[in-house]
Amino acid sequence: MARKYWFDNGLEDRYEIIAFNGSFHGRSSAGIAAAGSEKLTKGFGPLLPGFVHLNWADHEVIEAAITSKTAAMIVEPLQGEGGIRLLPDECLKELRRLCDDHGILLILDEVQCGMGRTGKLFAHEWAGIEPDIMMVAKGIGGGFPLGAVLATENAASGMTAGTHGSTYGGNPLACAVGCAVIDHIADDVFLEGVRRKSGLLRQPLESLVAAHPDIFEEVRGSGLMLGLKCKISNSDVLKACYEAHLITVSAADNVIRLLPPLNLSDEEITEAIARLDKAAKACETGPLTAQ
Repeated sequence: MARKYWFDNGLEDRYEIIAFNGSFHGRSSAGIAAAGSEKLTKGFGPLLPGFVHLNWADHEVIEAAITSKTAAMIVEPLQGEGGIRLLPDECLKELRRLCDDHGILLILDEVQCGMGRTGKLFAHEWAGIEPDIMMVAKGIGGGFPLGAVLATENAASGMTAGTHGSTYGGNPLACAVGCAVIDHIADDVFLEGVRRKSGLLRQPLESLVAAHPDIFEEVRGSGLMLGLKCKISNSDVLKACYEAHLITVSAADNVIRLLPPLNLSDEEITEAIARLDKAAKACETGPLTAQ
């Protein structure tokens, strides 16, 4: 969409997209190329050209990388696969400013962090900015397979009928499910509940880190998209969690992710903390893999 926008505006050489290290944008060829990580790209080359990879905190370097070929930036407000790394509000605002100053498009990937996960409908709302293009999926279907691309009228101007398509795009059943999910999640009372539960979960997680300083280093994330950075191998912690009947998943930077359902109960939060504590104690007494 970003490339077609510039093509239709007579700038077909404006095709480069600035992406950021630690990102994850799916497993299509373009998504793998956008992420650029060795873990994802190994065995799937040659990569599609047209992506520039940078660190999102260095705004001077980012601005210097913008050229006459730059079409857009793509960023996750909160990286999932990258290790539950939260892009600070000021950093997201600065990326929006850079895009505005240079007339390029800002693409947000909210597949993991959107749909109420951080306590607002979309994570970028915390920074008070708006994207030109945004991808959402997973949570939008509440368990039913669904993804969507949202865009401003300007950014989508090149996507006229027949320009692009999808075999199952606009599936009526999936869209009906998505509408029902959005009606529920977008409710202010529901989102306030997510924020309240986030506080109930985060505070004991901080205490858990303090109680097991040889196992955990810090709590990361926002809302109900949280992570624990481990001091021992996150694989060991993951295994101990499974043995404690707690489902977690690993991420980069030696992190385990905590992604509970948005409608979990207070009692389930208490039980989850107890099982995490049990897992940590098992790690303290069992064989460990040093990092």
